[in-house]
Amino acid sequence: MKPQEIKTIRKSLGLTQQRLATLLGVSFATLNRWENGQVRPSRLALEKLQSLQTAGGILPPSTSEHLGALAASVDAKLNFLGDPNQIRVLVEGERLSYGHLFNPAFAAEISQIDPLPHQRIAVYQHMLPQPRLRFLLADDAGAGKTIMTGLYVRESLTRRTIRRVLIVSPAGLIGNWARELRTLFQLRFKIVTSADARRGNPFTGLEGDLVIVSVDSLRSATLFKDLGDPSVLPYDLVVFDEAHKLSANRDNDGTFRPTDRYRLAESLAGVRDIPDDWRLPWSAHHMLLLTATPHMGKEYPYYCLWRLLEPEVFSTETSFKLFPADARHRYFIRRVKEEMVDLRGRALFPRRICDTHSYDLTTGAISEQTLYDETTKYIRYYYNQARLLNRSAARFAMMVFQRRLASSTWALLCSFRRRFERLETLIDDIQTGRIPEEQLREQQRKLDRQTHDSLAEKSADEETTEGGIEEHEKDEAEALGAFVAISVAELIAEREKVRELIRLAERVYERGQESKFEKMRELLREPQFENQKVIIYTEHKDTLEFLTRRLDAMGFTGQVAFIHGGLDFRQRDAQVERFRRPHGAASGEEAGARFFVGTDAAAEGINLQFCWVLINYDVPWNPARLEQRMGRVHRYGQKKDRVAILNLVAGKTREGRVVKTLLDKLEEIRTALGSDKVFDVIGRIFEGVSLSDYLQKAILSDDAADREAIGLAGQLTVEQVRAIAAREEAIYGKGGEVTQALPKLQEALHIEELRRLLPGYVRRYLEHAAPVIGVDLIGDLGATFFLRARTRGAIDTVVPLLEGYPDSARNRLTVYRPDDKHDAVFLHPGEPVFERLSALAIERCKAAGQQGAIFIDPSAIKPYLYHVARVNVVRGIDQGFPSLHQEEVLEQRLVGVRQFADNSLDEAPVEHLLLLKPGAKVDPAAVPFLAQGATYRAAADQFVREILLARLTEIQHLTARERLTHTEEYLRRAYDYQESELASARKRFTEKAREGDKRAGAELERIKTQQRSLSERRDLAVAQVRREAELIAAGKVEIIATALVQPSNDIEDVKARDAEVERIAMEIAIAHEASLGADVRDVSTPNKARVAGLTDYPGFDVLSNRSAQDERAIEVKGRVGTGDVELTENEWAKAINLRERYWLYVVFDCGTPQPRLFRIADPFGKLLAKSKATMIINARELMDAALREER
Repeated sequence: MKPQEIKTIRKSLGLTQQRLATLLGVSFATLNRWENGQVRPSRLALEKLQSLQTAGGILPPSTSEHLGALAASVDAKLNFLGDPNQIRVLVEGERLSYGHLFNPAFAAEISQIDPLPHQRIAVYQHMLPQPRLRFLLADDAGAGKTIMTGLYVRESLTRRTIRRVLIVSPAGLIGNWARELRTLFQLRFKIVTSADARRGNPFTGLEGDLVIVSVDSLRSATLFKDLGDPSVLPYDLVVFDEAHKLSANRDNDGTFRPTDRYRLAESLAGVRDIPDDWRLPWSAHHMLLLTATPHMGKEYPYYCLWRLLEPEVFSTETSFKLFPADARHRYFIRRVKEEMVDLRGRALFPRRICDTHSYDLTTGAISEQTLYDETTKYIRYYYNQARLLNRSAARFAMMVFQRRLASSTWALLCSFRRRFERLETLIDDIQTGRIPEEQLREQQRKLDRQTHDSLAEKSADEETTEGGIEEHEKDEAEALGAFVAISVAELIAEREKVRELIRLAERVYERGQESKFEKMRELLREPQFENQKVIIYTEHKDTLEFLTRRLDAMGFTGQVAFIHGGLDFRQRDAQVERFRRPHGAASGEEAGARFFVGTDAAAEGINLQFCWVLINYDVPWNPARLEQRMGRVHRYGQKKDRVAILNLVAGKTREGRVVKTLLDKLEEIRTALGSDKVFDVIGRIFEGVSLSDYLQKAILSDDAADREAIGLAGQLTVEQVRAIAAREEAIYGKGGEVTQALPKLQEALHIEELRRLLPGYVRRYLEHAAPVIGVDLIGDLGATFFLRARTRGAIDTVVPLLEGYPDSARNRLTVYRPDDKHDAVFLHPGEPVFERLSALAIERCKAAGQQGAIFIDPSAIKPYLYHVARVNVVRGIDQGFPSLHQEEVLEQRLVGVRQFADNSLDEAPVEHLLLLKPGAKVDPAAVPFLAQGATYRAAADQFVREILLARLTEIQHLTARERLTHTEEYLRRAYDYQESELASARKRFTEKAREGDKRAGAELERIKTQQRSLSERRDLAVAQVRREAELIAAGKVEIIATALVQPSNDIEDVKARDAEVERIAMEIAIAHEASLGADVRDVSTPNKARVAGLTDYPGFDVLSNRSAQDERAIEVKGRVGTGDVELTENEWAKAINLRERYWLYVVFDCGTPQPRLFRIADPFGKLLAKSKATMIINARELMDAALREER
């Protein structure tokens, strides 16, 4: 062959000298010499040239001008000279980031939790399937609503359906939210406070994408203004925790009375008819409301919560009431504790053992009994005076003393001292003329109007804290300035009485004999409570300080954690963490606390289920608070089979008799019902019943105390509890779905286990990715390891993320879920360190993806191209509708396409690349792809767009059209009801306006305005839902990588893939399992695997169930004779994931009449774990391992 002919062949193929030299397996210099006539090609080289020439003649022409144009737009770098390992890293990194496509419960796999049945049902069956989530999650307290929210957020972020999330909670819970989302889901939310607004808008930038803020901070003028700034992008999801606090009500005349908290929720929900100063330029697409008490016995506030979900559909209470019951499941779910079970159907919540322990006061001249008697005389005298004069503030002041008398001598003494200071100041002010007596009377009347008893009127989660002072402390401080005296002489008389009581209280306290504390000490010494963690609740900060001092004096210095309203969320978290850590000398330097002392500020949103002993040092006078305290330990995650609630009561005092009656009655009802249900409805039992009233009246006399105790007992009955359960069933619907769903859940979990990506695929990915970004993984990848930069600056951007973890974990990375979340950094998709490493690797490998690379498919018979593309379906923009101003991603995924030389294409799984080996040289039969690679890729792009993406888009269209039919009907009904209600309201307020009611006139004008705009608003609402469906369209198609895949020329590959050999091996393996009575399923082909619920390439060939406890995932390998066995990347990773459940069955001598079967359990652990470079198993090692297995 002449030099000019060689050059002509090269140019006709569109190849450079370097590319042709690579194809022929010679150097660039050699080819150059051939073309210059300096050297003649060898015979073998000439044969290769002629093969290329022949293959080049069958290149298909461009199928159309369109393909030609597409080809011209494709990067000209598609030359297949890329690094196959880089393409593998690129595609696997992207694949792992779409984990939900391979394991539908991927968030559960990568989180530090094992979701319970009711949690899985809520997230995966009710919430995630909804394209627009507007949902009220109303499970009983302790069900794990934070966990369900975290699961939903993590899954939605992985699926790319949301990006920005705003969580709005009570101030006391923001720290708990941030901690649980960080530690359980690796979600790093930023806590925003009012102070952040001074440093710029906290809702902008990347740090503003995931935000937690307190509801009262966000409703403040400063932060709400920042939220509405034009620079703030809409939040995709808004979560309101303790949503029942978003209260709204109405007057008797129907006038709507929302709180500022509700107005805030309206603005985020997209309610149209709100005041201008509450308007935002956007509304959240998804909204999640969380509460354990959605109804609270009041119909209208309950409706108002539903109105936030769909302001147009639930525009009136009538439209809500007539909304179909079966359709409500789209918006609401509630499960009570009794129906929450684990996967085996066992009750989730332990028994509550509620014991009341009575103690006697000390007696004598200087004793608790004397102090009690003298204080009671004082309280009774001034209480009666206040009652006669109708002085509510002064009456409340006496109740403060009564409560503190029951709490501790120290708390009572502190209150007496404060009362004395108030009296001294007031007497001095009057005597010096600074306050006239008339002004004193006006001050007292003002206190009557202002004073509230938060402890009695509010539950712990409703009470506020300002400036580190709990609301009830502020109430009590104000009450201590309330007097019945209207002259200086009377004030002086009370001052002297208080002085006497202070002296007596001081002498009693100094004796150090607190009978209540001694009773608690006695309980703590019981064998069952010895060395156990203990929570101690009190109603008063003064008693809390007394308890911490006394426990220190008992020898528990450093072992007492505490919480009160004066601590911010960071300090609270630190105290909870201190209590969480193991206590005792053996725990070392970081030993935790054994005791946790708290006011009711610690009954709000703090999870203490690692403790099972709770002491009510002060039994709360508001029974709802008793229920909330129990909820801290009686919740999901409690490991003990029982929770001990120990109540301390001075049973012979008047107040003690009433409280003991309450507790005994609750226990009596519990016994009669045979369940703990009564403890979950204490607050609802006492709706409209004030325990404080009973206790106030009890102080009047012994007879009165007995009467009140009997009266209270009559208020509590078994029938009441049953009636509450029946009422709630009527409101919320009948439960029971959890137990019914268990069989399907168990099957789904079984499939999830077989489809898991961790740890195997993540481990293998890191091994491949580390060298690409210049990093070494030092240590044991089967346990823990650390990163070391191979090149300067390789991990500079990773180090700051590692610093977000405890010091002990920063150099302990793992791909296995650690037992202790503080022990190591768990690397997985979504975790910040992994995400940064993966982002670096993907960026480094993008060019290789566009350049293409050569791979070998041992099972192929002809070459093909394999493309991986990223596609999405979107809902487009229409500026004519407020809620459609921004594009929304409805679905985003990766797809794989296989393309042959004749331009035939079919879909192939994204994990297909894991079945391929890196290649180097081009087979002559693959030459067509070289010359017209861009054209082929353009055809693949078109196939993805017109076939695969069109199919996904049509599914979204069908879903939207189905939803549209119902939504339109509900909207029209809602506006009809609204029209009727407005007409009725207009008539009502017209009559009031005629009677001269000025406020009625303003309301009447507002109603008329609404009526005039009603038709327009109806048309707009219907047009918007129609337009939303119309805007659904195919989004972008981006081919991220292309591989030129060739058949193998390796004789060993050919032998290993011999169809007859594979058939014989499979038959022998299946026959062996069947002979043992196993239920055997062949999953060796994509179709068979899909039928079994698995991915197309599950990483094994056979599923064998010998029993419920013995399932084997079996990879079958066959050889004609005897030889080494090679696992694919896919099989290798699956062997890591399943370990003892994964078996390798190798059949040697398939070409003889007597094939031999060798079986190895956990081949990764026994044969592969020490090998990083190869997945080839030596035949001798394999047979030895199988023989050991037989023994």
